[in-house]
Amino acid sequence: MTTSFARRMSRVQPSAIRELLQLGDNPNVISFGGGYPDATLFPYEELCAAAQTALVEDGAASLQYTASNGTPQLRAQIAARMTRQGTPCRADDVLILHGGQQGLDLVAKLFLNPGDVVITENPTFLGALIAFNPCEPNYVAIDMDEDGMDMNQLEQALLVTPNAKLIYTVPDFHNPTGVTMSLARRHELIALANRFNLIILEDTPYREIRFEGESLPTLKSLDTEGRVIYLGTFSKILAPALRIGWTVATPAITHQLGLLKLAADTQCSTLNMKIISLFLEQNDIEAHIGQLRDAYRRKCHLMLRTMAESFPDTVSWTKPKGGLFTWLTFSVGFDAADFMRHQLLPHASVAYVPGGPFFAVNPVSNHARVNYSSQSDSRIVQGIQAMGTLLKAPR
Repeated sequence: MTTSFARRMSRVQPSAIRELLQLGDNPNVISFGGGYPDATLFPYEELCAAAQTALVEDGAASLQYTASNGTPQLRAQIAARMTRQGTPCRADDVLILHGGQQGLDLVAKLFLNPGDVVITENPTFLGALIAFNPCEPNYVAIDMDEDGMDMNQLEQALLVTPNAKLIYTVPDFHNPTGVTMSLARRHELIALANRFNLIILEDTPYREIRFEGESLPTLKSLDTEGRVIYLGTFSKILAPALRIGWTVATPAITHQLGLLKLAADTQCSTLNMKIISLFLEQNDIEAHIGQLRDAYRRKCHLMLRTMAESFPDTVSWTKPKGGLFTWLTFSVGFDAADFMRHQLLPHASVAYVPGGPFFAVNPVSNHARVNYSSQSDSRIVQGIQAMGTLLKAPR
């Protein structure tokens, strides 16, 4: 039999993250690769209690179909919480998703025709490229510094890119670099989107895990023309397996995204939405997030301190104030993928995500994304020290 796949499948390639997530299940490998939160911090007992209540007291409704855009109660809870945090919205502005990744997929389907240009940070989240690629866009990648995307470079790129359609950004504790966009640049980004008639997709999975400094306003809260689509998730603040995220956008955009979601999966799990609603009713989620911040602050500082003690001077790294990742930069010409494949994994059983796949246009080999949230303190030290020993060894 001859199988003729759609043309878009030529842009669907194996993911470095997918391969490395498999290593996360191998207890013999110290994996700094996936974006795993610390499983010991899941609110297990509270989620069990919420699940029991959902099934015992309201089992028929919890196991039944519900509204395709999400249960009214959960949408109202999300809207109220975002409003308290400085991003005013209504329940009708909220669309419940199967995690943030579904939001990337639906936004791409809604806005991108083949050949349209997506503006990304350079580097950018690999999962976003995976979601966008089947829509066959082109990319323009904008360099970053410690304050996020370079707005001067963005303006120059937009002047010569008439078919730019969408700006994708992770402004808070960027994946993969850990960098946070400054307030000044947030205002500049909104102004450029208004000037050049662009949609901004604001991806915020790590926003609430700030363990240093003051929280900055969301791009959505600065939006003056309804151009920003806010993408949130419970994966990093409750548990990834619940697979519940959400968008906040204008009524017109939310309606269209809802139609695409209906075509894709009908709805998210009624039971999981009910569990989260009950958790939010019965528990202090802010106190829980406070525990996450304390734990990730300690882990991040431990990892960075161990790097400073163990790595050669040829390696540098970012110093995130929140989130789950730091970004390594090795000497020019260093191949991070080759080093992991032939040195780090076989000789130390340590893994990270090589940086090349995070570049939308021109892959760069001398970077790696390292996660500090998922491993225990002892394994962080063990893995980083082993990496440092191999980096210092003659080759």
